[in-house]
Amino acid sequence: MPPASTGASTLAVDASAQPSPARPDTAPAPAAERLEPGRPGYRRMSFALFAAGVATFALLYSTQALLPAVSAAFGATAGQASWTVSAATGALALCVLPLSALSERFGRRQMMTASLAVAVGVGLLIPFAPSIGWLIALRAVQGAALAGLPASAMAYLAEEVRPKALVAAIGLFVAGNSIGGMSGRILTGWVAQLWGWRAALGAVGLLAVVCAVVFHFMIPRARNFTPGSLNPKALARTVAGHLSDPLLVRLYAIGALFMTVFGAVYTVIGYRLVEEPFSLPQGIVGSIFLVYLVGTASSAAAGRLVARLGRRGALYLAVSTTAAGLLLSLSGELAVVLLGLVLITAGFFAGHAVASSSVSRTATTGRAQASALYQSAYYLGSSVGGTLGAVAFHAGGWAATVSLGLLAVLGVVSITLYGTRVARARRRTPVPATR
Repeated sequence: MPPASTGASTLAVDASAQPSPARPDTAPAPAAERLEPGRPGYRRMSFALFAAGVATFALLYSTQALLPAVSAAFGATAGQASWTVSAATGALALCVLPLSALSERFGRRQMMTASLAVAVGVGLLIPFAPSIGWLIALRAVQGAALAGLPASAMAYLAEEVRPKALVAAIGLFVAGNSIGGMSGRILTGWVAQLWGWRAALGAVGLLAVVCAVVFHFMIPRARNFTPGSLNPKALARTVAGHLSDPLLVRLYAIGALFMTVFGAVYTVIGYRLVEEPFSLPQGIVGSIFLVYLVGTASSAAAGRLVARLGRRGALYLAVSTTAAGLLLSLSGELAVVLLGLVLITAGFFAGHAVASSSVSRTATTGRAQASALYQSAYYLGSSVGGTLGAVAFHAGGWAATVSLGLLAVLGVVSITLYGTRVARARRRTPVPATR
């Protein structure tokens, strides 16, 4: 497998080669004990994490397709209503690192199960929020609860799956994210059109209950996890080490910028489609999110893209696809706008799958913390993108939101080009002879 697509010049060390500093007594697990396609437990693991991914995105973005209805119900502006999304993603970004540290002590499986249970419980309360302030507050609590799932899932996969199958396994988890995002938005769109936005949020909560039950009974027990003590100093050293690694920092920035684009586009698109010249009803607006199926395919295909193009090549393809989609979305023709959303979605999910799997493969110690930092950057990008996208739309319409997305795309291109230059420079540097 080539190095991560942001400029590493040497092959990343196998994720099982070194123990985490937070768990100094961890011994590398024999390769035969790890899961891979065709081995017992791999299918159950994939299905369980797919269900967890569905629940995560369905809950996390449950209000996104409903923002015009929420604005109307509470007399809120687009910027104010966007906080029902940004509060959840922002809280997740803040809490993912401390909860990932708890997973080092109590276990990845236990942390994921607890996170889903709390998030689902809050999700069943959210439809009864009496004001926009209460809705935003409950969404923040829900986002904080969900923070225990993404990084723990990445660390679980890095520990339980053979390295050669890791990109594909993470791609399936990300595919679950795309299905959750799609099904949640379609469900809320049609339920809201028939019975109102509160009923729509209740329907998402029930969907998440089903996913949580499936996850609980399907996820295999961890065979390669060794619990460690909670050591704040060791955690601080691990985090500092990751933040001093230029490759990991580039990957974190790429994840944040990709999600800035995605958060801006999908927070605002509902407002655009219910206005002139489209004037679509809420149910049809929700159905627009069927384009998430493209994200399911592109994220699941990330492993094949990396094998064919290398990680940097896969990132260049993803970012070019995203930029093309942004430009097409400026059209006044609905069919062209939909094509633009297809390209944006495909590029985003492919880029996210490549970057997140690169983090898991690059970090040779403190995998949970490395994944947590990526998730923090990723969801911070979603929070910033959603809020700035709404502000831009209010100030300058859809063209202003697209301009924000193109700036983020330019950032991804710049980082990846810099990584390419670093890799080439390292290849040209002669290795000193040893005596």
